[in-house]
Amino acid sequence: MTVTSPDSPAPPLLEASGIVKIYPGVRALDGVGLTVLPGEVHGLAGENGAGKSTLVRILGGLTSSDSGVMRLGGELFEPRSPQESLKAGVRIVHQELNSLPNMTVGENLFLDQLPRRFGLVDRSAIVRRTTAVLKEVGLDLSPSKRMGSLSVAQIQLVEIARALTKDARLIVLDEPTASLTPPERARLLTVVRQLSQKGVAVIYISHHLGEILEICDQVTVLRNGRLIATKPARDLASRDLVRMMVGRELAEDQQFPSGATPGPVLLDVQRLAVTGLPGPVSFQVRQGEILGVAGLVGAGRSETMRALFGADRAGGGQIEVAGRRVRIRSPHDAVAAGISFATEDRKNQGLILPMSCAANISLAAMRRVSRFGWLAKARELAQTTQVGARMRVKAPSMKTIVGTLSGGNQQKVVLARWLFRDSSILIVDEPTRGIDVGARREIYGLLADLATAGKGVIVVSSDLEELTGLCHRIVVFSKGEIVADLDRADFNRETILNFAYRNLVS
Repeated sequence: MTVTSPDSPAPPLLEASGIVKIYPGVRALDGVGLTVLPGEVHGLAGENGAGKSTLVRILGGLTSSDSGVMRLGGELFEPRSPQESLKAGVRIVHQELNSLPNMTVGENLFLDQLPRRFGLVDRSAIVRRTTAVLKEVGLDLSPSKRMGSLSVAQIQLVEIARALTKDARLIVLDEPTASLTPPERARLLTVVRQLSQKGVAVIYISHHLGEILEICDQVTVLRNGRLIATKPARDLASRDLVRMMVGRELAEDQQFPSGATPGPVLLDVQRLAVTGLPGPVSFQVRQGEILGVAGLVGAGRSETMRALFGADRAGGGQIEVAGRRVRIRSPHDAVAAGISFATEDRKNQGLILPMSCAANISLAAMRRVSRFGWLAKARELAQTTQVGARMRVKAPSMKTIVGTLSGGNQQKVVLARWLFRDSSILIVDEPTRGIDVGARREIYGLLADLATAGKGVIVVSSDLEELTGLCHRIVVFSKGEIVADLDRADFNRETILNFAYRNLVS
């Protein structure tokens, strides 16, 4: 037994060394090591495909390493299932959320520890405990609300709240703020600080490098499955992290799509009635324009775009595309009218995970890869390989099953599908959610190119810096209504937030 003096540093909570994981054609982890102290917030940075998600899956018992050793609290740690990981005190909040949509928020939070009274589930206790834990993450939701009715951002906050219901020694947060607005992000970072003060160790994974430098004590950088360095966050700047992540210097962000001068109205939406929102919504998008959509979680941004795309039934309104009135009752109608939609929920709504990258990309334009009504697989592979290369999808080939890719590369496949379809209007909801700094620039460049080519682009994002850097105009939602339509000269973070809160202030 080792005795530690009061002045000695605490022994590590987690020690991982020499971790190797090999998939067919991919060496996902190549001798990676990681040391995390109790009460430490430890950042894990790297491009998509660097190995971060694979390491998290090993920690969570979802897969096992091929070699290497892990110790938790000094004891050998070899979880063979998520249950074993949980029992050891490790809680994972995955980038791809896994809630039960037909159950309530309270049931999801306490599913494996439902409070009982006289042998029956104690509903009042669920409501009481759920209300308390949701308050910790700043989420105002009814405990009886169905998970399937929540936005991705709301589900993300519920998942984080769920981690707080356990007696966890180590919590892993994988892209926890990807869909959160600045106030919600600030609240989450406060929760992380409170956890560390209680002695809980946190592994924090984010492509928002400013967050990592702000909240973390130490930062470990992975690149191509290998450990590059572990350094104190206070000794690093964003440029240092980028250099270690990509192995080179990156040019400054393109702040505006040069050459994209908006032309005539391409999309005209008038009095679109969206289920659950207080009133109809009207807006326009011009040729060559990137329209940003801002607002807090639950403000109606995604709900409006889903209704426009026909994914949810609209209660009325008029939609015109290039001056022609169209009736949209389903996504099929929207695609036929020239409207594409890259959803924020790529796992459940954007991809068919057991199918190949090629099949997912060609899905919206089957005629391009068919001959006499039959799929021409060689043509499909050739054409999707071209668009995959343009999107820089990191995969052995387009035959690779899309479910085996990292979250960021899955997002690239979603966008590649609509690039392949070549629609006149593209709606992208949280386009860089879970995307690394290098790939983010590539996506911004792609959206700018589409605008320059005369397409209409709608970007829904919780990242105000993203919207103000990329868009020609920004409309702001507050409590289901558009409360502002701002030209680029009027872009200001404080102004946008003030409008976003307008309907929430009595």
